[in-house]
Amino acid sequence: MNNYSGSGTTTVHADFLSLSQFRRQDFQGVVSLCRELRPKDVSEQVLQGKSIAMIFEKPSLRTRVTFEVAIRQLGGWPIMLGPAESRLGEREPIQDLARNLSCWVDAIVARVFNQHDLEDLALFASIPVINGLSDSEHPCQAVADVLTLTEVWPNFSRKELVYVGDWNNVSRSLFQACSLVDLRFRAICPENYGPPPGERIDWSTKPADVRGADAIYTDVWASMGQEDELLERIEIFRPYQINDKLMAKTGKHTFFMHCLPAHRGQEVTDSVIESDYSLVFQQAANRLPVEKAILVTLLGRTSAGTPSAKGRMESNYAG
Repeated sequence: MNNYSGSGTTTVHADFLSLSQFRRQDFQGVVSLCRELRPKDVSEQVLQGKSIAMIFEKPSLRTRVTFEVAIRQLGGWPIMLGPAESRLGEREPIQDLARNLSCWVDAIVARVFNQHDLEDLALFASIPVINGLSDSEHPCQAVADVLTLTEVWPNFSRKELVYVGDWNNVSRSLFQACSLVDLRFRAICPENYGPPPGERIDWSTKPADVRGADAIYTDVWASMGQEDELLERIEIFRPYQINDKLMAKTGKHTFFMHCLPAHRGQEVTDSVIESDYSLVFQQAANRLPVEKAILVTLLGRTSAGTPSAKGRMESNYAG
């Protein structure tokens, strides 16, 4: 989908929960749409009159700010639920929350701990639900990562991205995104912290295997909810720190990537994150056009009188 005015229909599923929903051409269409929506002065107010509820169980800087700004720049109205209302299933059942919000707003952005809770929210909501992050996936970030790499490489032919660190939601979505654009992907993780057997990922346990990488990506060693494991993980992951010595092992010019926030001095050193080959702030900047593209893809207006909620969305995605 390259027309941000929303003309025609889209083959992207009405919810944005996982990159596994996408066909290759749909994903590449969203990346192209990001470029069109990058300017701050986008004139088409495709969300005019629409309200978006935002549920954040986890702290957030990039996801919260970029979605709020994206909604406002597109003419919509973001509604941030308070801490009590954002704890899914505690104050009231998820199905009741989903049905109530569906009466009042046009979409939901949810940043949650449990992927299953997110899927329940989408199941009972009659409006689009967007995954702002879950324990299983972080699809918005992965779209921004691919967009960033399209800005530094003319194409992905013979390029390879290597993820180093704990296998988690970020790396899982990153792998899915790479598979949709034919970008080679490998992972390097400590033993017992790599992809589970059911995920067919090319991975090893040796940090020296970064050789040949065109981009190295890492994330925090202990994600939100794993803070009590941090001291143990620091000892296990220390050899996997991205520092100048490890970057030199690639044997070529290699970009560095991180979804942020970064724990400087743990998974990455200051010298790497502040280097000329670091793309981390370009990735962060690209979160804004990505959030715009996702919102427009799900909620952009069609011809007059055509509904813009789930009823008009085609669900013939590759599942």
